Amino acid sequence: MAPSPNSSSSPPAKRVGPRPLGLHLGTAAATWLSCAAVLPNSKPGSLAWHPSLEARAKALESEREKHPPAAFREAIGREVRRRLAEYHDGLTRYRNAAYRRATAYPSAVWGEGTTRLYDYAPAAAPGALPVLLIPSLVNRAYILDLDADNSLARFLAAQGFRPFLVDWDAPGDAERGLGLAAYIDGRLVGALSAVEGIARAKPAAVGYCMGGNLALGLASLHQSRLAGLGLLATPWDFHAERADLAKGLADALQPWWPTVDALGELPLDMLQGLFSALDPLLAARKFRGLAGVGEDNPKFRAFVALEDWLNDGVPLTAPVAHETIEGWYVENRPGRGAWTLGGRTVNPRAIGLPAFVAIPAQDRIVPPDSARALVGKLKAATVIEPPLGHIGMVVGGRGRGELWAPLAAWLGELSRR
Repeated sequence: MAPSPNSSSSPPAKRVGPRPLGLHLGTAAATWLSCAAVLPNSKPGSLAWHPSLEARAKALESEREKHPPAAFREAIGREVRRRLAEYHDGLTRYRNAAYRRATAYPSAVWGEGTTRLYDYAPAAAPGALPVLLIPSLVNRAYILDLDADNSLARFLAAQGFRPFLVDWDAPGDAERGLGLAAYIDGRLVGALSAVEGIARAKPAAVGYCMGGNLALGLASLHQSRLAGLGLLATPWDFHAERADLAKGLADALQPWWPTVDALGELPLDMLQGLFSALDPLLAARKFRGLAGVGEDNPKFRAFVALEDWLNDGVPLTAPVAHETIEGWYVENRPGRGAWTLGGRTVNPRAIGLPAFVAIPAQDRIVPPDSARALVGKLKAATVIEPPLGHIGMVVGGRGRGELWAPLAAWLGELSRR
């Protein structure tokens, strides 16, 4: 009997985001309030501005000279209060939004522990190319099936392919000690075997973000069982850009490793806190941007759907956290050709499969140069660089034309080989 669908197909009924809420609120308040304290008392040329802000800073200093100090101070105070009010309003509207994801996963066709595999086209025509969709270990799988009308998995099914989606879910007791080798050469191979048994054909493995690294590991160990390899926003050279930031985040986590090891996992809020360092005021900008957007506006619904997914992530097991944060971000083992699984090196140059590489040009999570480092190492790669961000590439209207369609075209060529 096939495993029943698990309960992770929809986010919790009570919204708690953006996570960690205290960090996001505190960062915004401290930033804006510090402006109210510092700007009115600073002297022209006394502050060091980021190069991108220098022109605006000079204009502000010039404008400031035209007004009495008290008027300038009051103007700064009004702006701080306005931003705080907009942030509060956006948060309140999001947390009280009526929208709830109603799309459910199909019935699971295989499972082990908390891992499940879903078949999105059980009535597919004989010979339809199976596609094994592999998401990151740290996010819920439904980013690839966000809503009934915003689903890469369902789009591929409608194009005549047979998508199978891996859902890792949160680690349970059986997963607590698993490292990357166990996930890839254990759980992922189990899912691959299930696809082979059901579809009677070699699938294309398509991984998103960290899921692309998992797909690379699978191809490195079992490429004879795959028809092709798709890599969507997949990092490889972790020091290609912002190496100092990557190391800095790892250093910030260093005192907490005993806690992570004792818990057996890296908690989600701790992980989200690390990600927030990539753009500390991103949450504030997003929620302030809801001002003037009515709840009946499709943009509001899309925002809520995506934000629910972002705040519904899962922790990493302690072994995976060590391997990725220390091994990838600090030591850059993939980029140096030193990432191994069970003693075997993951070497893209040894993978002869047809490959599809999508590198979102506006990605802030996976720097484009990190993903580009894979291109020259793959023997047969079709490469696209859509003008989108890390998440916008796989969901939303522009993603359909910029990623979904090119991916489907590549899969179509693959199925005709």
